Amino acid sequence: MVKICGIAAGSAAEKAGILCGDYLNRINGHNVTDVLDYMFYAAEATAEIEILRGDTPLRFIVEKGEYDDIGLQFDTFLMDKKQSCSNKCVFCFIDQMPPGMRETLYFKDDDARLSFLQGNYVTLTNLNDSDIDRIIQMKLNINVSVHTTNPELRCRMMNNRFAGEKLKYIRRLAENGIQLNCQIVCCPGLNDGDELRRTLTDLGGLMPNISSVAVVPVGVTKFRDGLFPLTVFDKEKAAETIDIISEFQCGFLEKFGTRVVFPSDEFFITAERKLPDGDYYEDYPQYENGVGMLRSLIDEFENALETAEHSGCERHVSIACGYIAYPAISALVKKAEEHFDGFSCNVYRIRNDFFGDTITVTGLITGGDLIAQLRGKDLGGELIISSSMIRSGSDVFLDDVTVSDAETALNVKIKTVSNDGYDLLDAMLGIEY
Repeated sequence: MVKICGIAAGSAAEKAGILCGDYLNRINGHNVTDVLDYMFYAAEATAEIEILRGDTPLRFIVEKGEYDDIGLQFDTFLMDKKQSCSNKCVFCFIDQMPPGMRETLYFKDDDARLSFLQGNYVTLTNLNDSDIDRIIQMKLNINVSVHTTNPELRCRMMNNRFAGEKLKYIRRLAENGIQLNCQIVCCPGLNDGDELRRTLTDLGGLMPNISSVAVVPVGVTKFRDGLFPLTVFDKEKAAETIDIISEFQCGFLEKFGTRVVFPSDEFFITAERKLPDGDYYEDYPQYENGVGMLRSLIDEFENALETAEHSGCERHVSIACGYIAYPAISALVKKAEEHFDGFSCNVYRIRNDFFGDTITVTGLITGGDLIAQLRGKDLGGELIISSSMIRSGSDVFLDDVTVSDAETALNVKIKTVSNDGYDLLDAMLGIEY
């Protein structure tokens, strides 16, 4: 049973007479333990709600639109606690965090419900047969952190003796029509090379229910004392990984009409290879894993530039980004400067002193590094940064420096923009909507 902490005004639950403080027990004869049960069993237009009010069991018939919410509110979104990770992966980024950061940054989530609801990736190691049954019954498409299909290697990489055994769940889900997006965090000397070939071969055998696979390079910070020795990808290893993936893409494209597997942008930058065209990424299924982000940004920016109207008024601004994005951002700025009279922009690449210079993505730049490296620089009338540097729903960097702190320290207004070429051009030109 789950305590009802609120009733939405005007909802079907309010009209039926359900009260805040009641305990939800069953919907249409099914026990309700969390948000998935609630959403799935309450989807029908007529819902029989069984609740407990004090010691008295009560039953309500609620009429509503099909798939409309009943209107019950709970203490947490999931209606219970998040499921934490039971692994200790050799590549885990959280284990490479410095001490003293806010507590939420150290929580390792591995919750299949959040995979369906919010797109999180899960290892399946803390699930059992009944959990898999429920996913199949509810037809919940989820995202799986596979990393390798070699059972022994998966156990070693995840430091979990059950990790290899749980690979059977990937096959079972796929064979029952569940669509899976998969992720491989690739570590040189562990699951790259022939091991990567094995993993992609095995996942290809589960088509067409593997929707996509992202291969992303391991991130290694300077805080790895006492942890498994890992190395980052160099130019040669990055190129080799791209070539392996290309082999499989050709076969998948011919057989299934889709490339299925995609390397993240970082591989192309590290290998010093040209980014593929937009068609390569199909519908950008692994965008949130950094696959095609730069290509999407470039194409959107160039399209925006073609249709932009600008008076040519004097405007001088600056942009700060990570090393991976720097070449692409610099090229876009040059095009804008050539296109608009009176416009100029300085682009600054920020070295990641906080986590170490092997971390080159924009989203892990801290406020402290931004301030330290831009103090005294020509920032113009505005500094533009990616919203990926800021915690969602706030104005706080990873190190708890706020945007306003940075504005004060640098004596400049800071504008955050999403990874959208149209938004970036608008920010550069000072266009507000």
